[in-house]
Amino acid sequence: MARALLEVRGVVKRFGGFRALNGVSFGVREGERFGLIGPNGSGKTTLINCVSGALRNDAGTILFRGRDLGPLPAYRRTRLGIARSFQIPRPFASMTVAANLCIPLEYAAHARSRGADVAAEAREILRLIGLEAKADVRTGGLTQIEMRKLELARAMAAKPSLLISDEAMAGLSSGEVDEILDLLRRLNGQGITVIMIEHIMRAVMSFSERIVVLDAGEKIAEGTPGEIAGNKDVERAYLGE
Repeated sequence: MARALLEVRGVVKRFGGFRALNGVSFGVREGERFGLIGPNGSGKTTLINCVSGALRNDAGTILFRGRDLGPLPAYRRTRLGIARSFQIPRPFASMTVAANLCIPLEYAAHARSRGADVAAEAREILRLIGLEAKADVRTGGLTQIEMRKLELARAMAAKPSLLISDEAMAGLSSGEVDEILDLLRRLNGQGITVIMIEHIMRAVMSFSERIVVLDAGEKIAEGTPGEIAGNKDVERAYLGE
């Protein structure tokens, strides 16, 4: 069995008197395709913000390769190998697609890119993502799916060992969803561990080897896609009594 890359142990996050996360625990194995799902307001984004460093958890521990992430700011977590994409892509609109990758290559991953040809690395990531032909185009001219691919490319420019894909398929057509699924599988095939947060059930079920389900800030289920699909607690969380 592969070792745990990420360990979430009893994580609690409060906003005033509201507990957005209440003792959430799970592990993600090296090289795993991992799904994180739950109805709106279940705590998924809050949890990922705690993992990435955008928020600090109030209790519990988050470990990456056995190292406690608690005292580390977001940029240092990125340099350790944790990268995320965002639900709403916000590229630098005045810059070309390739230039949008050069910034994270130079700053977020500079310790691992020292002496490298940043422009060449940017082109290689775009080739992998399928945007090489758009390298010199300003981002305002991209289609919606191209924007989603660019968002993933920007995350990849940080050279992660763990990629958190936060609703990369929202608003896409069925065929476009399949394109993003294929892309994430190829990235995983290169050894990158992927956590997928997604509301499109067919996508997360076909992609994930294991899934954790949150509801109202608590973990209510964990298992294979088949086990999750047949779980009554998950059904109640999504459909009600």
